[in-house]
Amino acid sequence: MEGAAAVEELEAAMPSGSAAADDGLTERQREARQRLRARVRELTDAAGDEPGSFSARPTTKELDRGRDVDGPAIIYDAGSAPPGPPWNYDLSPDEAAARQQKKEQRAQKRQKVKETALDKTPEKLKNPSSLQVRFRTGLAYTLVTIACVFAGNIPTMIYLMVVAGICAGEFYYMLRSDSKLPNEALGIAGAVLFVPAMYFAGLAGAMIVAVVLLIALLVWYVFWLRARIQDVAVSFLGAAYTGLLLSGLMVIRASVDQPWGGLVLFMLFLSVWANDAFAYFVGSKIGKHKLAPRVSPKKSWEGFLAGLVGSMLVWVVMSFIPALQMSIPLALLFGLLCGLMEVLGDLAESRIKRNSGFKDSGTIMPGHGGLLDRCDSLFLASVTASFLMVGGGVIPYAFL
Repeated sequence: MEGAAAVEELEAAMPSGSAAADDGLTERQREARQRLRARVRELTDAAGDEPGSFSARPTTKELDRGRDVDGPAIIYDAGSAPPGPPWNYDLSPDEAAARQQKKEQRAQKRQKVKETALDKTPEKLKNPSSLQVRFRTGLAYTLVTIACVFAGNIPTMIYLMVVAGICAGEFYYMLRSDSKLPNEALGIAGAVLFVPAMYFAGLAGAMIVAVVLLIALLVWYVFWLRARIQDVAVSFLGAAYTGLLLSGLMVIRASVDQPWGGLVLFMLFLSVWANDAFAYFVGSKIGKHKLAPRVSPKKSWEGFLAGLVGSMLVWVVMSFIPALQMSIPLALLFGLLCGLMEVLGDLAESRIKRNSGFKDSGTIMPGHGGLLDRCDSLFLASVTASFLMVGGGVIPYAFL
C-alpha cells in the first residue's frame, strides 16, 4: 500500500521514539511533529488503496460551449484525468502538441543564444569564479545606474521604468508558483506607468494610475471567470510594490536643480548599497545572533546594526550637498529611518521567496539572482526618503 509506505518513510525520517530525533527540539516542535504524524496517518487511512477523485471548475472553452457556470462540477478520477492543471483539460491533442512544440522551440532558442555568447567570450573569462561573476554583474549594474541618474530627469525616469517593469515581472513569476494567477500584463503596465505619472503629474498622476489599474483589474476579474479575488489583489500589489514605491525617487530627482539632482539620487543608491555591504561583511565575520531565522537565516543583529551605521554615514555625507537644507543630526535620523526601511524591504522580499519556494527571484543578474533581489531594499527606502526629505523641508516640493 503506497499510503502506508509514505507513512513509514515519514516515521523513518522522524522517529518518535528516538532520543536523537528530538535532540535539540523544543516542546512545541515535538508537539508539532506528533500532530504531523497523526495527520498523515489520518489522511492515509481516509484515502485507502484506491486513488481519489477531485472536481474542477468550468474552463473558458467549456463555458463557450454552453456549460452553466453554476452547474455541477465535473468529477475527475485521478487515474483518468487529463495531464496538467485543470485549465489545460479543454485542450485538444493538436493544441497540446502545439503548446509543447512552442516550449521546445523557446528552449532551443535560449540554448542557441547561450552557446553563441559562450563562443564569443574570451578564454580567460569562460570559467570565472562565483566572486568574479558577482563582481562583474554588480559593477555593470552600478555603472548603468550612475550613468542614468547623472544624465538627467528623463534618462532617470526611463531607467526606473525599466527596473520597475522587470521587478514586477519577477514578482509575478514567483507568485505564480505560490498558486496565484496574477494578470501580469496589467500589473507590469501599472508598475511602469507609476514612474512617469509621478514625474509629470505628481501624486495626482500616481493616484490616476492606481485608480485606472484597479478598474482594469476589476473588469478582468468580472469577465475572466478563472480569476479569483486574491489574483486581483496580487496583481495590484505587484505594481504598487515596485513602480509606486520606486516613483518616490522621481520626486527627489525632479525637486533638486542640476547639477545636484543626480548626485543626491546617487547618494541615496549609495546608502542602500552601503547598508547591504556593511551588513554583509560584518555579519559574515562576527554575526552570531540571528535577526530573523525563519525568514532570512543568514542575517544577524550584528550585521543589521552595521548596515544602519553604513546608511547613516552616507546620509551625513549627503548633508554637505549645497542643494539640500539638512543638518547633520537630521541626516543621522533620516539615515537611521531609511536604513530600517531598507532592512524591512529586504526581509519582505525574502519572505515572498521563501513562501514561493525560490532561492532567487530570477536569473537576469548572474551571481546575484534577479533584479528584484538587488532592488528589494530600495523600494521602501526610496519612498521613505522622499517623504522625509519633503516633509523635513530638505527639498522643495508641493504635494498638492
